[in-house]
Amino acid sequence: MLITLALCPSVVSAGLFVHPNSLFGMGNPLLDISAVVDKDFLEKYGLKPNDQILAEDKHKALFEEIVKKFKVEYHAGGATQNSIKIAQWMIQDPHKVCTFFGCIGEDKFGEILKQKADEAHVDAYYYEQTEEPTGTCAACITGDNRSLVANLAAANCYKKDKHLDLKENWKLVEKAKVYYIAGFFLTVSLESILKVAKHASENNKLFTLNLSAPFISQFFKDALMEVMPYVDVLFGNETEAATFSKEQGFQTEDIEEIAKKAEALPKVNKKRPRIVVFTQGKDGTIMTKGGDKVETFPVLKIDQKDIVDTNGAGDAFVGGFLSELVQDKELEQCVKAGHYAANVIIRRAGCTFPEKPDFH
Repeated sequence: MLITLALCPSVVSAGLFVHPNSLFGMGNPLLDISAVVDKDFLEKYGLKPNDQILAEDKHKALFEEIVKKFKVEYHAGGATQNSIKIAQWMIQDPHKVCTFFGCIGEDKFGEILKQKADEAHVDAYYYEQTEEPTGTCAACITGDNRSLVANLAAANCYKKDKHLDLKENWKLVEKAKVYYIAGFFLTVSLESILKVAKHASENNKLFTLNLSAPFISQFFKDALMEVMPYVDVLFGNETEAATFSKEQGFQTEDIEEIAKKAEALPKVNKKRPRIVVFTQGKDGTIMTKGGDKVETFPVLKIDQKDIVDTNGAGDAFVGGFLSELVQDKELEQCVKAGHYAANVIIRRAGCTFPEKPDFH
């Protein structure tokens, strides 16, 4: 059975034309700075070769030093921005189908982030402020290992009244048909998420959310559940699903049961069922189908030796999924596109991709 979440008529799957600003993302923009470093550098900042941490005071100087000392590559990053960037890459034409909102600093890294978003053909409208520097994520590479150090900084400073509420910005929100926000943004601006989510629900558009990390379900449970009634598509991986189940008192560790229970949570817009999509790494992706149906979709096979970096796989899956969703494709096709994008990204370091996709 093929099912689709019908969008408005202006996104025509037959003609494959999708309007600029049809897909809207809002989140924590980070400038990814990656470099091959040496062991001394890791030891100096107390880093493990393979890890993901939030920067502490002792790491603040790392971001300047890595740029001075090593050959660095810059990429527009942060979970939501990664997914939006990949959706745009999958769509290719027209440019700027994807809009992104987030907060950066008025500084050198902010300028590079703007340039990188532009190169990815994403229509990025950043709230620029001077209190905090642009958020960064340093990827310190040694051999096959990557030690990630994230400094959210400005990303934490997004303000609804200073940016989202501005008439010219809100117009871009209104232009969109599909909305995507990673759960990480719940820690930054719940009121911004609710404003967008309510707009989507009231206008029968698609609002999608990612569980993002176990700590969101644990420590930002109230904020998450305030947004949940507006969620049309819920993304997550097996670990996040298990934590969500535990925190919600679902009393099950069976991922299909968790998906069904998440689907059945209260929902404001009754015109469409909630779709729940849980990835499981190399195991199949499961998706609810309305009612009591859950389907499993196998991922694309890949040789272990071809896997370079699985960090961006989840973001890439969502990006691929959204690229088809905004074109009003069947949900099965959305999952296939998600699997394709993730398969491309894990063959490369960081959330990067070749010039053009080869997805049919």
